[in-house]
Amino acid sequence: MITALGMMSGTSLDGVDAALIRTDGRRIEGFGRSGFRAYGDNESGLLHSLLGKWHGDEGVAEGAALSEAAHAELAADFPEAQLLGYHGQTFAHDPGGRGTHQAGSGARLAQMTGRPVVWDFRTEDVRRGGEGAPLVPFFHWACADWAVGQGLLERGPVAFLNLGGVGNISWVDTRLPAPEAEGACLAFDTGPANAPINDLLRARLRMSRDEGGALALSGRVNEAIVRDFLADPFFRRPPPKSLDRDRFTALSYAVAPLSDADAAATLVDALASAVRAGMEWLPEAPGSVLVCGGGRHNRAIMQALSAKLAPDVMPVEAVGLDGDMLEAQAFGWLAVRVLKGLPISGPMTTNVPEPVCGGRISHPSGHGNKAAPRGL
Repeated sequence: MITALGMMSGTSLDGVDAALIRTDGRRIEGFGRSGFRAYGDNESGLLHSLLGKWHGDEGVAEGAALSEAAHAELAADFPEAQLLGYHGQTFAHDPGGRGTHQAGSGARLAQMTGRPVVWDFRTEDVRRGGEGAPLVPFFHWACADWAVGQGLLERGPVAFLNLGGVGNISWVDTRLPAPEAEGACLAFDTGPANAPINDLLRARLRMSRDEGGALALSGRVNEAIVRDFLADPFFRRPPPKSLDRDRFTALSYAVAPLSDADAAATLVDALASAVRAGMEWLPEAPGSVLVCGGGRHNRAIMQALSAKLAPDVMPVEAVGLDGDMLEAQAFGWLAVRVLKGLPISGPMTTNVPEPVCGGRISHPSGHGNKAAPRGL
């Protein structure tokens, strides 16, 4: 068992999450404490300005340095971590074209923190023909397996719905012995989630989010806009499939003439309708839908999901998990899997032809760095 610190800065661009997890890369022994390092307005503004940028583009080096410094600052609060899992900041994701770009160097972070770092999780999957996302489904299987062990879930299929900037769903079946087993996992991006809502609030009201969904709950849904949105060919494409954060900019343009409240309500309905469309691709109805990510705090989103989906919809806290830190925990668990040569993605999660152990491992070296923890 290894104590790993997973760190994640998602497409919401609000800051860095970090969480400890103790695992052998297969089973979860337990979860540890967590932390958050918020981005200031200037930092968030810089990162927003770099969305869609690639290696070598103007400003990217500055954004990478910001990511490394913020993660190193937060990692210093967790001296007990033997290993760091560093996702980096996604600026662009184009698996069928230019690849995927998570800015930030794990090698530099290893030097800054004096600890081994596993990073660059997506590139190898994309290089082998996969979508490179989502990467958390194998971890969701492990979480469901842990919850079964705690008596909080029954064995069988369950869906994890992560609502960050983009929505993604993981259908996992714990009746099978491992996440890489055939039929154990199916995962794909469902569509836009918090990103267009947050961008709307940021542009119009200089707010980072619709706190609690209050604005959306006061508005009316423009059903014509939602119908046009659902006509996008993405929803007819079989999974696995993944999205860039800004894939559905047409939706943001469509709500531009609406009032603040009506625009927010329409974006929420589009989110929930996209999830409903995605549920049609699942191989078997899940016993429940466990919602994680920031979207579960939005009452408008949770009400819309409950109205549109047949299974029970509940936050992951209902089965003893931390929905705010699940993605950070995931990259700690994935870091241990990479260290042990275990697959982190497969044909039914990223559409890669065969299971892949991606990621790079960087060790600290040089004068003044702390020695790597024993056994690593």
